[in-house]
Amino acid sequence: MSEQIKKKKLSIFVDVQNVYYTTRSAFKRNFDYNHFWASVTKDREVVNAYAYAINRGDEKQLQFQNILRAIGFEVKLKPFIQRSDGTAKGDWDVGITIDVLECAKDSDVIVLVSGDGDFDILVNTVREKYQSQVEVYGVETLTAQSLMYAATQFNPIEGELLL
Repeated sequence: MSEQIKKKKLSIFVDVQNVYYTTRSAFKRNFDYNHFWASVTKDREVVNAYAYAINRGDEKQLQFQNILRAIGFEVKLKPFIQRSDGTAKGDWDVGITIDVLECAKDSDVIVLVSGDGDFDILVNTVREKYQSQVEVYGVETLTAQSLMYAATQFNPIEGELLL
């Protein structure tokens, strides 16, 4: 009788704005969410999968959000805020951090798709407090060194992860 191998419990967190702008800047290409999902979920049990985005309410963006949902993500949206000085506001750092800390206790592996160095403290905390593996995906040239070092494993977004 073959022994059943227990699948690792996986939680995925995608900083949609960060991955969009870094892949566009570095490669003038888009992130391949379908390939990413197939690769990262192989032989793992997905317990949480969140994609964090800014909602401008345009049709193309709504279609993209529906694609993410069809892949398996729960899409979390914040309104786009245009300040009076012309700058824009809309990052998910605090929301992502809270969700990661909430989900880490029930996950063997945390996957964070972002190059934002602000997350290095979060990654170190999750690894130390919950003994979770933390895999970070980011555009290598645009990902903070501190975040790469904090991760259990850093995976550069390149090649097959691009459309």
